[in-house]
This record gives sequence, structure tokens and C-alpha cells, in this order.
Amino acid sequence: MHELTPLATSAFSQLSNKHLIRQFGYVDGRWIAGERQDDFAVTDPSDGSWLGDVAAMTAVQSIEAVTVADRAFGAWSALLPQARADYLEKWHALILQNKEDLAILMCRGQGKPLSEARGEIDYAASFVKYYAEEAIRPNIEGVTSHLADAEMEVWREPVGVAALITPWNFPSAMITRKAAAALAAGCTVIVHPSAETPYSALALAELADQAGFPAGVFNVLPGYAPEIVTPWTEDARVRALSFTGSTEIGRLLYRQSASTIKRLVLELGGHAPLLVFDDADIDRAAGLAVSAKFATSGQDCLAANRIYVQEGVYDAFCEAFAEKVSKLTLGPWHEDPDIGPLMNEKAVAKQEAHVADAVDHGARVFLGGQRQMSGSLYFQPTVLADVPDTAAIMREETFGPVAGISPFKSEDEVLTRANDSEYGLVAYLHTDDPRRIYRLSRGLAYGMVAVNRTKVTGAPIPFGGIKQSGIGREGARFGMEAFMDVKYVCRDWA
Repeated sequence: MHELTPLATSAFSQLSNKHLIRQFGYVDGRWIAGERQDDFAVTDPSDGSWLGDVAAMTAVQSIEAVTVADRAFGAWSALLPQARADYLEKWHALILQNKEDLAILMCRGQGKPLSEARGEIDYAASFVKYYAEEAIRPNIEGVTSHLADAEMEVWREPVGVAALITPWNFPSAMITRKAAAALAAGCTVIVHPSAETPYSALALAELADQAGFPAGVFNVLPGYAPEIVTPWTEDARVRALSFTGSTEIGRLLYRQSASTIKRLVLELGGHAPLLVFDDADIDRAAGLAVSAKFATSGQDCLAANRIYVQEGVYDAFCEAFAEKVSKLTLGPWHEDPDIGPLMNEKAVAKQEAHVADAVDHGARVFLGGQRQMSGSLYFQPTVLADVPDTAAIMREETFGPVAGISPFKSEDEVLTRANDSEYGLVAYLHTDDPRRIYRLSRGLAYGMVAVNRTKVTGAPIPFGGIKQSGIGREGARFGMEAFMDVKYVCRDWA
């Protein structure tokens, strides 16, 4: 493992706190090099420049991390909840103190525009603050006894070691949303961040170290997912596994974890429908639809992939939506554009394929439709109109800045079409009819429904989906309960 090079140092020259630039794994309170011969390179998606190499941990080191976390679990779980809350409060304060540096680290590795990155750091910190406060909430509950001379109680206890596997599109917030809940519950954690954006995770580990977390409580292992994660799925000491990513990988982890009967929280793919009825404020709905589609350059499981508009306002909506999309700026993070680069060439190729397929099925390219420049990872914000349900973009998660719009006639028709998906994460509804709002909020087969707005997420809400979009919830008290077992005690004083 070689030291930070001058090129990598210059890539992060804007950082005030150079201690946040870490290239090694963090296990048992120490920074450790990988034992593989090949480390892995991290590049900037905006221009392909090399940022540096990061240690690739081995399967042996992965198992050692479980041992470390398991050893630390007894003391951490035995702490008073107030003491665990104090550690989380210190971590929260350090995250906010280093907000700008953490945002720049994210921009360089993920390509996210600077304002979005700053917003994500605030979002990430909010989970740490929330679970610092929630740490003291779980109480022993009394149960009215049905047995003579017996007293009954229900306790909540931490499950043990929690493995957390996080994606590249939200490299800070997905860690804190999982880790803060698990730590507050009394679990110790082992984190595997995406190999494409490891710097954000390692910076959070540095801040956890500065916050004084005991050795072995918070561990981060960068590297290649199969080598790091597979031992965790097979190890009975890992009692909970939380994953955010594709449905395909979620199914794999589900199968691999079956033999050890783990507690699973899977936040998987989304294919969100956005419904616009003819009684909606069309200009407002168009603006909110742009936000729902193009945040994080469309690389978001909450992105509105399928936009259904009632026939009476269809043309007006398409015009208003395309006009707003045409004003979106495209560029590198430091220009703070609306749309940044996509994560990799595979993501760009998917946008090209979805556009071509939609056109083959009779769709019109209303705006955009191609790569911004040859060889780059920038794809133009794109609007496709008259997209039939048979087109791939209406069946698959796009994960990019391409929006497909389709007309509908009736409420029953669009509800059937919206629910005709294996995914069930979030749905967006725009209408001013209160009865319709109630009917469709009930009828949409999704874990979350946003009515006449886009932003719905935050630390106090239960985030998650149904069907192939996952199991379990993150955020709110449900996020913490995912890392706790329920124990029933029946006591006789005789």
C-alpha cells in the first residue's frame, strides 16, 4: 500500500482538514493496510482524473473485523444509553464542523454538485442527532398478566454485530442512517462502502475516532464487495445486515444470509410513478416533477421514473416540464450545476439504451437525448413524450437524467399502470381532489406516497418500500428497532 501521492494530495487541496483524507481500512480503532497485492483506484467522474488508491481489505481481514466488533459488543451494549448518546452527539458535532470538507470529498468521488453534497452532509448529520436523542427512548414495558402471581415485562436488547453495506449515490447519508441507529441501539458495526466512493466513509470513520468511540465499535472495510461481504453473510456472529442498493444484489444477500437467519434491512431499487391529474396546478406539478426526477442527476432510488399525465393537461404539462428541464445546468461539481456526471460508463450506456428503445417503441424525444460530449460521463437532461408501457424505461429503473412521460384517461387506469411493477418504494401524486388523494394514497402499492410535493424523507420518518423494493424500514424509531430483539420476561416472586 503506497502513501498518498502528490496527485492525490492536489486533488484534495481545498480541504481544510487533511486528516479526513484516509486510504486505509479502519478496524479496532486503528488504520490498517490491505493485505492484497492490488489496492483499488478511485477516480473523479467529472473528468476521469485519478484521486488516489484505497486499501482493498481481504476476506481474512473481514472476518477479523467481525471478531473485533463482537469483542467490543459486550462493553458497548452495557453502557448506559445516555453514554452512547454522548458519543453520537460528539460525532454529530464533528460532522457539522467539517461539513465543507466532507462535501468536497463527496463531490470529487461521486460527482455530485456542491450544493447537493452540502445538503447530504446536513442530511447525514441529522440521523446522528436524531438517534443520539432516540438512544434513551427504548423502555421496559409492562404487560397486563393473564397468569396468577406472575409479572410480565418486555425488554428490547441490541442484536449484536451489525453489518452495513452502503451505495455510491449517497456515500455519507446511507452510512449515518444505518450506523447511528445501530449504535444507539447498542450494536457494534462493520461498514463496507462502495468501492467507487470510499473516501466519504473513511472520513466519517476518522471523525468517529476523533469523537472517541471505543475501539471496535465502528469499523470500515473498503475493498471488493464479494470478498468483504460474503464472509459477513456466512458468519453467525453478524446478527443484522443492512444493505442499500440494487434489487438484484439484495436478493443475493437474502439468499446468502439464510443459513444464519440474520435480521435483514434491505433498501432496494425503485421505479417511482408520478401521477398528474387534470385538477392539479400544472406549473407547480411540473416544477416538483423536475425535482423528483433530476435530483442527484437522476441517480436516486426515489427518482420519478414514470410520469403519467391525464389527457386533458398532457400537452400543457409536457411543455411546462420540458421548459423547466431546458434550464437545468450541466457541469462539474465546482460550478454547482443542477446536473453532474453519471457515476460510470455503464450508467451512461443505460441512458442511451433507454432513449433508443423508447424511440423504437414510438416515443418522441422532446428534449435532450444524448451524451453531452464524446467520451464524457455527462448525459443531457432528457424528456421523452408519448412513451408506451412496453418501453424499457417504463419497466426498468433508469438511474439517470432521462424522464419518460405517458398520457392516461382515468383514475382506475393509471392506478393499475402505476402498480404494475415489481418495485414499491415511493409514488408521487398531484391532484387537488381530497377524495382522490385518500383513494390513491390507499391504492398505490408503495411504501411511501408523496402528495403534491417531492421531498418526504428525513430522520423522523420510516423510509422503505414493499415488494421487490425491500424489507424493513430506516429512520424513525423503526430504524433503531431493526437492530433490537424483543425479550419477554415472565416472573414469579414465590
